[in-house]
Amino acid sequence: MSGPDRLIRGGLVADGNGGEPVPADILLRGGRITAVEPRGVIPPADREVVDADGLVVAPGFIDVHSHADNAPLLVENDTSKILQGITTEVVGNCGFSLAPTGAESIASLTSFARRIFPPIDFTWSRWTEFLQRTDARGYVTNYAPLVGHGTLRIAVLGMVDARPDADELAAMGRLLDEALEGGAFGMSSGLVYPPAVYSDTTEIVELARHLGPSGLYATHMRGEGDSLLSSIAETVRIGTEGGCRVHISHLKWTGKNNWGRMPTALSAIHRAAEAGLSITKDVYPYPASSTMLTALLPPPFLADGDEGVLARLESEAQLRELATVMRTGLPGWDSHVHAAGWDGVLISTTASHRYEGNTIAELARALDLPPLDVLVRILREEQLRASMVVFAMHEDDVRSALGDTDTMVGTDGLPPGSGGKPHPRVFGTFPRVLAEYVRKHGVLTLGEAIRRMTSLPARVFRIPERGQVRTGYIADLVAFDPRTVDHLCDYRDPVHPPTGIAWVMQAGQLVVDRTSYLGLRSGERLTPAR
Repeated sequence: MSGPDRLIRGGLVADGNGGEPVPADILLRGGRITAVEPRGVIPPADREVVDADGLVVAPGFIDVHSHADNAPLLVENDTSKILQGITTEVVGNCGFSLAPTGAESIASLTSFARRIFPPIDFTWSRWTEFLQRTDARGYVTNYAPLVGHGTLRIAVLGMVDARPDADELAAMGRLLDEALEGGAFGMSSGLVYPPAVYSDTTEIVELARHLGPSGLYATHMRGEGDSLLSSIAETVRIGTEGGCRVHISHLKWTGKNNWGRMPTALSAIHRAAEAGLSITKDVYPYPASSTMLTALLPPPFLADGDEGVLARLESEAQLRELATVMRTGLPGWDSHVHAAGWDGVLISTTASHRYEGNTIAELARALDLPPLDVLVRILREEQLRASMVVFAMHEDDVRSALGDTDTMVGTDGLPPGSGGKPHPRVFGTFPRVLAEYVRKHGVLTLGEAIRRMTSLPARVFRIPERGQVRTGYIADLVAFDPRTVDHLCDYRDPVHPPTGIAWVMQAGQLVVDRTSYLGLRSGERLTPAR
């Protein structure tokens, strides 16, 4: 959808290439940028003039780590991203996409999706059928989908703790090929979540070979606590043996015993890059993570889908075993409880909206129950449909990761439509980077922060014709006040729009004015640049 001829005049333009913003005017025609010139060079003529005095005008932000796969299917518009200046989202992260599926696997996919997504009616099977459905509903932001390894595995093996045989691995490869041919931007994995947690490195390498040297493997690695370095090594092996580019999702190092060690992890990534591997990463600008509440349970407890998990939660013998494992741990398992403690686990969203905004430790005191019993009670009552915020990181490590070479930014927000008190990153990630890490602490310069949010992700994720204020590019733009841009909220009261975002355009059309979304699904489903 194209807007009228417009002249954006009087602002500071951050072109997305890393330099500091400079005074310039931008001419738009037919939804594209047709000229970028010093102030006053382009005459107003009969053009519509947009006054950008006091504002920075930048390319629309690109969220490289989103879980809003379901946003087009919602009746209401998901405005959480567009209001913070995000015009493109990379979805299908952490190994979970909403396609492909099949008659034998749809029950498993449906039950797993319910743990994190609002109810979804899976009326499609193939990758292209799913995209036809989302195309028909329209997009608030541009939509760049990855296909999930976990979803491929569910389609072929279900939720079992098993390794694929040669025929099953070939079937997963065929589904991956169909998705790539149908416009997938790459493959993601979530190696801490069932059923991907039951896979071995060889399985991922074999699938990564389908991606080719220009293809991208984006991974929520097998561990982000005590096993972080071995997880980075596995990722490097996958990229090297699979012959593809790799991207580490939401890099972090959890657990108090690991705080301050982020430079060691970054050195491991740098060594892989120096050896010739194309390896990148993203972070979100908060010292707390968020995921489904079932992630507190050890991997053996998560096999066989919802029925299997709920049956174990009803078995006294299994619960005794669970108590032992939660206390002693398992080799290779990074326990969120060990990393954060029960007082560091905040219930964010549940199906019934009970318990939200309280830590498990607080609930344990209020209910006069041991914390593990509280966890079991919530999972039983909510039928596993609950999510959490986990406080297990240190702010210094967040700053180290964000400030490192070529780190990108992602919201990692949980899927929209479930309500509750989701992590504030859903609503404020990009404004927070500009406020906290540019204006207040100088971790990044403004121009470099914009590059990390725009042209860098466009290049790495092959987002076509976006990410720069450049003649010929599509006019996806955001204007913000660098003095006031921020997201003022906390983890128990997160649902607020950011401040300081003046307006957002998609293809030259105004879609956000201050904190008002103008009700137009003006985004597009994108296909990878070749």
